[in-house]
Amino acid sequence: MRVDLSPRDIHYGSLIEVNGKHGLPRDYDCAMFRVEDGSEVTMQRNAAVLLGKLLEATGGREIALVSGYRSAEEQRRIWDDSLRENGREFTKKYVAAPFHSEHQTGLAIDLGLKKGHIDFIRPKFPYDGVCGEFRRRAADFGFVERYPKGKEDITGIAHEPWHFRYVGVPHAEIMNAKGFTLEEYLLWIRKFRFGGSPLIFRRDSLRAEIFFLEAYSARIELTEPYSISGNNADGFIITQITQNREKNYEIRHT
Repeated sequence: MRVDLSPRDIHYGSLIEVNGKHGLPRDYDCAMFRVEDGSEVTMQRNAAVLLGKLLEATGGREIALVSGYRSAEEQRRIWDDSLRENGREFTKKYVAAPFHSEHQTGLAIDLGLKKGHIDFIRPKFPYDGVCGEFRRRAADFGFVERYPKGKEDITGIAHEPWHFRYVGVPHAEIMNAKGFTLEEYLLWIRKFRFGGSPLIFRRDSLRAEIFFLEAYSARIELTEPYSISGNNADGFIITQITQNREKNYEIRHT
């Protein structure tokens, strides 16, 4: 199957890096879908579907969806409110500036334990009980804890045990196995160049080949199923599924 890519496409996909160094285009836009948990929270389609399945598999009735997709205007309001109420030092640790927030991508979700008051900025999401079970199963559905303790210098954000990010399968499982943040994973994956030797992932009936392709206008040949994600900087991550009977996730061209 022929696939056309352009430099504009680097800003879209489940593996885009959004942080203080890499912002979103001012006209960034993706369709959002409601997570099926009875809330008003929306995310990108695959993220919404897989989060719903993950919550169903891990006792989601005890977990609150605190914040999913946010528009640029909402992120600006949250940033300004936190500056006024908490000061600049706190805000830079826990709140991303507009166009530098993962919440604007529709790929991020803040979660809280349904118990008493839930802090919107720093909800409680401990490492035991139902929250611990959610963490244990998250990678199976394509989610990772985005800002782990000890990685603050890499992510630029303080430890946030409540903030999860959809990156897709098998990337979430590889990141967990390697102990990588998204920043570290995207840097590492660059050595597996398209046309050369891929990164090969195997688990049960799933086999995937993963490549990095530098950004330029190109037409490439791929066999379905596959996924393509930009990195929001200078290239694409191509994931080719060569064997798969798994039902926990979807592979789509992004």
